Amino acid sequence: MSSDRIDVHQHLIPPGYREALRTHGIDAPGGRDLPEWTPEAALRLMTAAGIGSAVLSVSTPGTTFLDDRAEAAELARAVNDYTAKLTADHPDRFGFFATLPMPDVAAAAVEARRALDELGADGVVLLGNSRGSYLGAEGQDVLFRVLDDRSAVVLVHPADLPAEAVPGIPPFATDFLLDTTRAAYLLVRNGIRRRYPRIRFILSHAGGFVPYAAHRMALSIFNQTGASPVDILDDFAGFYFDTALSASAAALPSLLAFAEPGHVLYGSDWPFAPEPAVHYFDAGLDEYPHLDANARRSIERTNAATLFPRFGGAAPLPETPLLARARKHLRQRAFRAIARAATKR
Repeated sequence: MSSDRIDVHQHLIPPGYREALRTHGIDAPGGRDLPEWTPEAALRLMTAAGIGSAVLSVSTPGTTFLDDRAEAAELARAVNDYTAKLTADHPDRFGFFATLPMPDVAAAAVEARRALDELGADGVVLLGNSRGSYLGAEGQDVLFRVLDDRSAVVLVHPADLPAEAVPGIPPFATDFLLDTTRAAYLLVRNGIRRRYPRIRFILSHAGGFVPYAAHRMALSIFNQTGASPVDILDDFAGFYFDTALSASAAALPSLLAFAEPGHVLYGSDWPFAPEPAVHYFDAGLDEYPHLDANARRSIERTNAATLFPRFGGAAPLPETPLLARARKHLRQRAFRAIARAATKR
């Protein structure tokens, strides 16, 4: 079992950002309660889950809850300044995806340039949609040029759909998967993948529905544009995909059969995914029978190290027998917690 995973999908909640959310009455983004977060708690979780390094990002709603564009840009700068200092204090443990004040594309381009060039951000996080404006829609080239010029890594994170939620269905449970898929569709359909080939896009949660529905979507894009279905499928398969909440015996076969070799990355989604869920899906990856040791190692570390080479030299955490037993206990506890939750539904 790996003890030095690189986690490309781990969140932080800076104190100033938490206060801004609560000031605007936002306590449950995506239908999930705003969890507690501190750097110390993140490091404890990382040790328990065998995570050596994590690339941190702010989750939905980003800055989209702010109506004033100047206020949104100011909050994005403050979040990025906080996270840059945190990563500077823990350079072997933390990196970060910069928050951008979308849907203001011009302001987002300015902040992307600052974060990547001056703050040392490892990439940027972009929501599938920002106030109903989808990633990949027309009019975003000024931002994509900045990202392409820097061969940037972009974490595509889902947001609430631009429609009323269905009563009884939390957005994170189903709508988030559709939101990611919609953004991926537009990035391919509108030629972003081809025009800006140096941008490395990571699709959250195994790409939403992309691996499962890519052939269906390719036919639709062919009907719309006349582009080669083979090229379209290449564009979809060329995304990177993280395993956050997705390392299951049902999801992994489709993901691994579809993604280009080297394009599947480990993700935890902590703290919005609570610790039992992290251990549950870690166990799904550890125990998946159709991965050999090298393939599992690639997902857990090697593939991400090619995107974030500064983590490549970080020394592995020592895997003591005590730590191994503790991690096994945590996985077993996670299974029991999820089983209890299922029986209460």
